[in-house]
Parts: sequence; structure tokens; C-alpha cells
Amino acid sequence: MYSYPRALRKLIAELEKLPGIGTKTATRLAFHMLDKNQEEIEELAAALTNFQASISFCSQCHNITEEDLCQICTSTERDSQLLCVVESSRDVVAMEKTGEFKGFYHVLQGLISPLDDVGPEDLCLDNFRQRIEDLQVKEVIIATDPSTEGDATALYLQRVLEGLDVKITRLAQGLPAGGDLEYADEVTLTRALAGRSEI
Repeated sequence: MYSYPRALRKLIAELEKLPGIGTKTATRLAFHMLDKNQEEIEELAAALTNFQASISFCSQCHNITEEDLCQICTSTERDSQLLCVVESSRDVVAMEKTGEFKGFYHVLQGLISPLDDVGPEDLCLDNFRQRIEDLQVKEVIIATDPSTEGDATALYLQRVLEGLDVKITRLAQGLPAGGDLEYADEVTLTRALAGRSEI
């Protein structure tokens, strides 16, 4: 029985490891790369090799960056009285697309999930309270996904913020239960942001 050459099979197998990529899509992408010239393939390989070494996490908000501080943290045009807490950098992008939020972010890099062995100590919370004090934040918007993990994380953050003179709000439930913030459209996110409620 015919099978693809070993190098092609290896490429297909590696592409299949990417989220949302099945065998058919991986095969189609691999064959597409066969049509590319050597220079284009080398540029793709270099981008894959270099990006992990170039990308790090902001020392303040934990968003992805190529510098010590991300573009948002170094901006002088943001409202320091507003701090939005999100799970990942993808959620920062989703929020920024709305054009509605002008404050700063704090990226947790995960959610509390006992089933996955992820506890509060695994989240980026070491400098959380200190940032709120340094920025003189008046409102913390908890923008975690409306899921069991997101709710558990929001509850924990509420406890962390006890004793601080800040208003704590959560995005309105315009977001579908069990949905991911990063996949919400701009209109839904804008409405959820506008309809946030104090917790």
C-alpha cells in the first residue's frame, strides 16, 4: 500500500499537533508547502525557530511582549484607574478589538482548575495587589470566561482584593456560558463591558 515519503509524513504529523488542525488540513498545508520555494520555506522555519526566543512576558502585566514592558504598560494614554483581569494574552487582543476599554490589564496566564492541577499559585498574581496600589486603581474588572474555572478564579480574586478600596466588577453575562472570551465578537464584548456589574 502506498504511503507518503517519510519527511512528508513527519510534517503532517507535526502540523496535526496544532489546535484545530486535523489530518486533512495538515495534509493540505503540507502539500501547499511543497509548492513554495526554498527561500519561503526557510523564512517560515526561521519565524518558527525565532519567535519563542523573541517573545517573553511583560514584567508588570504578564502580557506577551518583546521588551521588558509591553506596549500597553508603557502607554501614557491609558486610564490607570481601570484594571482588567484576563486569562491570557488572546483575551487582551479580544478586548482591545472593541476599542472600548482604555485601562490597563493583568494577565493571569491561566485559570484555577483543580481537575487540571492548576491552583492560585500557578497564576501570575505575585504583583497583583501591588500593581493595584501603585496604579491607584479604582475599579478592577474581572473578565474571566463565564465557566466553572472562570467563576472559581473570579471568586478567588475577590478574596485577594479584600481590604483594598476598589470597586470589583465582572463582565455582564452577554457572553455565552462556557464560552471563551477570545472567540467573542466585538459587539458581544462591548455590550458585556458596558453592562458589567459589581460583585
